[in-house]
Amino acid sequence: MENNSKPAEEIVDFNDFGLSEATLEALKVKGFETPSPIQRLAIPALMRGDKDIIAQAQTGTGKTAAFGLPIMEQLEPNGKVQALILAPTRELALQVSDEIISFKGTRNMSIATIYGGASISEQLRRLKKGVDIVVGTPSRVIDHINRGSLDLSGIRWFILDEADEMLNMGFIDDIEQIFQNTPDERRVMLFSATMPDRIAKMAKKYMRDIEHLKVEAKQLTTDLTDQIYFEVSQADRFDALTRIIDVEPEFYGMVFCRTKVTTDDVVRKLLERGYEADGLHGDLTQIAREKILWRFRNKQINILVATDVAARGIDINDMTHVINYSMPQDFDSYVHRIGRTGRAGKEGTAITFISSNEYRQLMQMQKVIKTQIRKETLPKASDVIAVKRNRIKDDLAEIIELGTFNDYLPLAQEIIEEYGDETALAAIIRLAFKNELDIKNYSEIRTFSVDKRGTARLFISLGKFDDMSPRDLVDFLKKHTKLTDSKIDDVKVMDSFSFATVPFEDAEDALRMLNALRGKNEKPLAEISKKERSGGDGESGGRGDFAPQRGRGGFRGDRGGDRGERRGGGDRKGGGRGYRR
Repeated sequence: MENNSKPAEEIVDFNDFGLSEATLEALKVKGFETPSPIQRLAIPALMRGDKDIIAQAQTGTGKTAAFGLPIMEQLEPNGKVQALILAPTRELALQVSDEIISFKGTRNMSIATIYGGASISEQLRRLKKGVDIVVGTPSRVIDHINRGSLDLSGIRWFILDEADEMLNMGFIDDIEQIFQNTPDERRVMLFSATMPDRIAKMAKKYMRDIEHLKVEAKQLTTDLTDQIYFEVSQADRFDALTRIIDVEPEFYGMVFCRTKVTTDDVVRKLLERGYEADGLHGDLTQIAREKILWRFRNKQINILVATDVAARGIDINDMTHVINYSMPQDFDSYVHRIGRTGRAGKEGTAITFISSNEYRQLMQMQKVIKTQIRKETLPKASDVIAVKRNRIKDDLAEIIELGTFNDYLPLAQEIIEEYGDETALAAIIRLAFKNELDIKNYSEIRTFSVDKRGTARLFISLGKFDDMSPRDLVDFLKKHTKLTDSKIDDVKVMDSFSFATVPFEDAEDALRMLNALRGKNEKPLAEISKKERSGGDGESGGRGDFAPQRGRGGFRGDRGGDRGERRGGGDRKGGGRGYRR
């Protein structure tokens, strides 16, 4: 197709890339309004010429769209694999696949996701049927290459997503093996937050005529904002939002949504329930926008619902809350959102709603912005009612203090004479506040937990045959990682391997440090384990289902492929604003 994209410095919105109407419509449905920095750099580069690309950008900056959109624009579906996208974990592979599917709109193209721990027969069936794009983890891709079920001889694009993470997980040799099965004329796109020497050497060996793109990491500051998250299903987010508003004595804040449709829907529901709210998105005229902002600044409304683009340029210093009703497109957007609280020396609260499949993104975000986002439990209906009861008493006290009730005394005396003091007052409270004080009027909010334990189970290929006792293993972990005694639990030492449970947030660093003790051609020293089954020790009478599968060149299956399954909910202690821990 003809390429009408502008240079990166001239890009304002997605229309400037020269994308097709089908792609622009898909982006509109997703609520994408303006491209991220890496998208401004990468999309024009991938839409023109034939250079290989090395793109450095922080995790969570919109890389999937950066490589996915150009592929969608140029791919001609024929049922043969034309694009291979490698991801370090099964969860990221699924996430990338889902994102690309959302870009294709009505296009007739097929995408297959292949990873360990899933039915290989189903994957074989999909590949045999014919696919245009394969998204997979390195080990399972090699499985299919060796079986002859994945033919890479015709691929036009080879994308490595989060290359540095794949290096940390010990996949570098697998990646080089995959490179050797690709044609010389394929185009390589390597995305990585950092550029370790081993990645640079691999790039020099297998890539040609390289164009380097780099988004400088920004200094992200969130010091004055208390950051918490709630695990809430999509269906229950509105009820969760109203509970948060209701338990706060003086809520004054912004609610961020990804799309205009969601923004309008949230505003409509808030107005229907009697809240003072309005919304901002790209379809509003400048006059309407200024009117809404004037009302918000002057606190005629206390809730402003907005998309990221519509909220740019808003400078209001005394907001108490920012609520991420939808996860942001990238991590910079998150920081910009929550930075609207915590100004002028006042601490604000940033609340993020996540569903189970957004947990990994949240953990990555914590790592990038170098801060802790604390898990809390939503207020119960009884908590909301207790707050409202206290407000009623406070409001009554204020009216009595100000003496603004004299005009109502004759009617009050008549009612009291007829029904008595307590009966009359109770009936009036019911008349005025029935819906607010009746617990039956509050919907049940279904909760879930990614992993309430907040731990990861490490499989370590050292055991009794290596003169390891439980105490020796703990000392070994303390010596070679940043783990302390208090973070190492449930140690189990078998003949040739061991297990230890550590906090999820420490697991990745511990794996990286332990595996650095082994040579590049040796099997990993440690991995995230599958869940142990009682009755199987992994050695006698069969492996059980908990030890990583063994095979070519070390451990098979997906090295690290189960990391997304055992995620910690992070039940962390800390301060808060009345949310339950």
